[in-house]
Amino acid sequence: MFGQQVLVLNQNIKRESGRKVQTGNISAAKTIADVIRTCLGPRAMMKMLLDPMGGIVMTNDGNAILREIQVQHPAAKSMIEISRTQDEEVGDGTTSVIILAGEMLSVAEQFLEQQMHPTVIISAYRQALEDMLDTLKEISTPVDTSDRSMMLKIVHSAINTKALSRWSELACSIALDAVRTVELEENGRKEIDIKKYAKVEKVPGGFIEDSYVLKGVMVNKDVTHPRMRRLIKEPRIVLLDCSLEYKKGESQTDIEISKEEDFARILQMEEEYIQQICEDIIRLKPDLVFTEKGVSDLAQHYLMKANITAIRRVRKSDNNRIARACGARIASRTDELREEDVGTGAGLFEVKKIGDEYFTFVTECKDPKACTILLRGASKEILAEVERNLQDAMQVCRNVLLEPLLLLGGGAVEMAVSKRLMERSRALTGVEQWPYRAVAQALEVIPRTLIQNCGASTIRVLTSLRAKHTQDNGVCWGVDGETGCLSDMSALGIWEPLAVKAQTYKTAVETAILLLRIDDIVSGHKKKDKDGQTGGQGAE
Repeated sequence: MFGQQVLVLNQNIKRESGRKVQTGNISAAKTIADVIRTCLGPRAMMKMLLDPMGGIVMTNDGNAILREIQVQHPAAKSMIEISRTQDEEVGDGTTSVIILAGEMLSVAEQFLEQQMHPTVIISAYRQALEDMLDTLKEISTPVDTSDRSMMLKIVHSAINTKALSRWSELACSIALDAVRTVELEENGRKEIDIKKYAKVEKVPGGFIEDSYVLKGVMVNKDVTHPRMRRLIKEPRIVLLDCSLEYKKGESQTDIEISKEEDFARILQMEEEYIQQICEDIIRLKPDLVFTEKGVSDLAQHYLMKANITAIRRVRKSDNNRIARACGARIASRTDELREEDVGTGAGLFEVKKIGDEYFTFVTECKDPKACTILLRGASKEILAEVERNLQDAMQVCRNVLLEPLLLLGGGAVEMAVSKRLMERSRALTGVEQWPYRAVAQALEVIPRTLIQNCGASTIRVLTSLRAKHTQDNGVCWGVDGETGCLSDMSALGIWEPLAVKAQTYKTAVETAILLLRIDDIVSGHKKKDKDGQTGGQGAE
């Protein structure tokens, strides 16, 4: 009886526990970090990925790459998740956060081998994170957000590592103008909503140099009736989100008609209803009507007679943008239209043909709070990459405007923080000082990767960089990502927002802590007989 094995878990369940899981998690995290490692810095390599639909993604944006990769290991999945959080939170630093998290875990490996308990390592990491964030606050410098050249420098250092770096002048000013446009201050709090109000429209064809920020909005639509005006100076704009056609019954409605006159009466009611709607609109004497729903032929006829241009089936988001740009209010019903709902802020309405599609422009707005960025380029892939880079640049602008504190780029901050942690670790007693010191060493991975990506000699440059940082005013020395030599980052003008750096450190250390906490993985496998047919995630 005694020697009999007791099965608690289901037969088809695979369970790993203890040290094996921790080493497995660490190696998974290191693998993900290695995929991304070559994508850091101005000399970054691109990755080309085929998505399951057969489309191509070419990028060096950490988040975009990891989104396309399909992995099976749970620890690797959580690594991919953090680059997404970083992207949503601050929009930049997606590559560095993965590399840092991978490094934090790989330095913990030796302590686990020495039988140190994970909770000891975790508490040391926590302490190190607090000290790191304090140090960042200390060495950050405030910035004057109204100084355009300084803001351009900040955006420039964000774009410099991307494929857009050849057109960085253009891209920087586009990003800055767009963010400045959508910036809104009410009741003392700033709101910068890039996602909703700064739309990027990609039109293949032309050159990248032709891209620009519109002082207004552009929609991929044409006028509904060929005889309507296509060019209106200073239009009065009405925005609706109701349809200009006769309301049909929601579900299948039957009408029984006994007399012939009744049918004529029904048709007459339809006409009268549409005429009434159109009169409500014409009463305000607008030049331009945008509606989110359809416009019937009869309504087109009435509007046409009143010399009003109508554009139908505009997306809700586009409608909101037009409202912010020209100061109109969106009305849900025509009989509620008032004079103050009419937008008069736009200077020009025109319909242009670009490529083989018609685009409607509402531009030259007086004080637009929404804008469209028109991107031109050779192919769809290039445009997609340019859009991703621009999004990063705009996020960086937004971070600086919301929190105007800067840090030096090029690995200078990492070295400074690393040095500060080394000094603090001497005051610690007990076992915790070793993992604490390991965090300081792990931070050096950023300058090290920058040097590797340039093809310079890693050991020599890193040693001399450490030596520079031991001097009194050596804080601003970092790696020049173009050449791999040491240089003064403040002279090169490579800056990063504090928000991005702080978020990178928080996310990286928190993830390392999370993965070190795991000591058991139970994965439910499918039954063996089905295995042949189910290819899902495990098929990779």
